[in-house]
Amino acid sequence: MVRCAAKYLMIAGLAAGFAATAQAEDLDIGKSEFQSSCASCHGADARGKGPVSDQLKRPPADLTVLAKSNNGVFPTNAVYETIEGSKTIPAHGTREMPIWGERFNPIVNLPHYVDPSYWKLAGPEQSPEVVVRKRILAVIDYLNRIQQK
Repeated sequence: MVRCAAKYLMIAGLAAGFAATAQAEDLDIGKSEFQSSCASCHGADARGKGPVSDQLKRPPADLTVLAKSNNGVFPTNAVYETIEGSKTIPAHGTREMPIWGERFNPIVNLPHYVDPSYWKLAGPEQSPEVVVRKRILAVIDYLNRIQQK
């Protein structure tokens, strides 16, 4: 019951956060995407202590030490694959982290209203794959900028 409520809160947060992001051109899109999609588990500071983190079987990762844990190099490709869902980590067991590659797609399970701001992100070809890629890359850019030295 609590997990179900947490999922709905995450989805609502995503929708609200992205709508606010689309309206403010100078806003940090990566940070907004992170806050609306990731902070409930990883925490607003990305250190793994989000409001629902204690309900998970395994604590979420501290995302501020990804570069430090990778010999000082931010693991862009691994982070992308983890967020997008193409990379699973067998040692983690079943996948608790949502596959954002699916959730970031604005047209999954049409028919429903699609916010016009998504199509702005999609570029002239109106590609939902471009929207997904841009949203994931915005989160990765933000995470790269908040790495501990």
